[in-house]
Amino acid sequence: MDFRLSEEQRLIRDQIRTVCGDFGDEYWRQKHRDHEFAWEFFEAFAEDGWCGITIPQEYGGQGYGVQEAALVQQEIARSGAAMAGTSITSHHVFSTAPLVEFGDEDHKERYLPDIAEGSVMVCTGVTEPNAGTDTSSIETTATRDGDEYVIDGQKIWTSKAQEADVIMLLVRTSPREESDRFGGLSLFFTEFDQDMDGVDVSEIPKAGRGAADSNEVWFDGVRVPAEDRIGEEGEGFGYLLSFANTERISIAANAVGIGQAAVDKAADYAREREVFGSPIGSYQAIQHPLAEAWSKLELDELAVRKAAWLYDTDRDASAAANAAKLRASEDALDACERAMRVHGGMGYAQEYDVERYWRETMINVIAPISNEMVRNYIGQHVLDLPRSY
Repeated sequence: MDFRLSEEQRLIRDQIRTVCGDFGDEYWRQKHRDHEFAWEFFEAFAEDGWCGITIPQEYGGQGYGVQEAALVQQEIARSGAAMAGTSITSHHVFSTAPLVEFGDEDHKERYLPDIAEGSVMVCTGVTEPNAGTDTSSIETTATRDGDEYVIDGQKIWTSKAQEADVIMLLVRTSPREESDRFGGLSLFFTEFDQDMDGVDVSEIPKAGRGAADSNEVWFDGVRVPAEDRIGEEGEGFGYLLSFANTERISIAANAVGIGQAAVDKAADYAREREVFGSPIGSYQAIQHPLAEAWSKLELDELAVRKAAWLYDTDRDASAAANAAKLRASEDALDACERAMRVHGGMGYAQEYDVERYWRETMINVIAPISNEMVRNYIGQHVLDLPRSY
């Protein structure tokens, strides 16, 4: 068993670090403060060819797996971009998974080359205000009308809806039945624009990630081509699962990167800050919590790599992806809090950035599924315990 990154993976990591090197903490601090979308970063990311990292080469991508994609997300987060940077880039990498895996050739040809090139922005419409983590209860409908579907309903927490050109959209095409709660859901990958007829986008003010907008989106009689449906009608939830596991792996990798950035910042500060005549890093009350945070993140990184390897080798990655998301998000949050404590009062100041990391990593604990629901999944599907909800 070889735990080393391959030579190619090391090159990917180094190239991502080079791209991110032009967009440090000061850049992301300013974007968050001014509430500006980080177009310069996205354009540099796209120009360097990373939007298509998991898209097959025949559609203009690089054809790498989730292992490499997770590594990219971890390095972006660790650079100081935190959740804002990974939110801007992750949908290109992970939201295309159902289209790549289940879409027909014409559907792939229409969208994947432009996504790989970075000339379009991708968003995802799954979560709804009345459903939350119970995806089977979504209410947005798609009604067939000849060669089109008519979309009506509402989505929430749709990141980048203000900039998006295409959307992966989960809708209900037939009524929910208790015997098959997830039947009747269909998945679309189609054009989207906040200014198109029947679409209304409203931004959600939030604690962090000011450089990447999150939105409520209303659909009122929006028409989409039937040919933009992925696979069979009513089978959308099954197709979505391919995205769900990669998303959990992405979230875990992102969390590891933010936690590592926080520990690095705290260690730098602890070496330089002197109190009572000595650097505060010489005191075990500072050293030991940082050492513990570092060691947990090391284990989390291995968990991410295992889950991504399982996915890339066509093994069941569900339990590993959920476990990695659970542990990495909790440990990253702890690492960010510890970094703030190390900085003392200055940890609360924006100029030291650890408060931004802390606010941005909190979302990894509660989204795209809460850690309480992750524990439920492990209890039910791994430990074979009775369902509790």
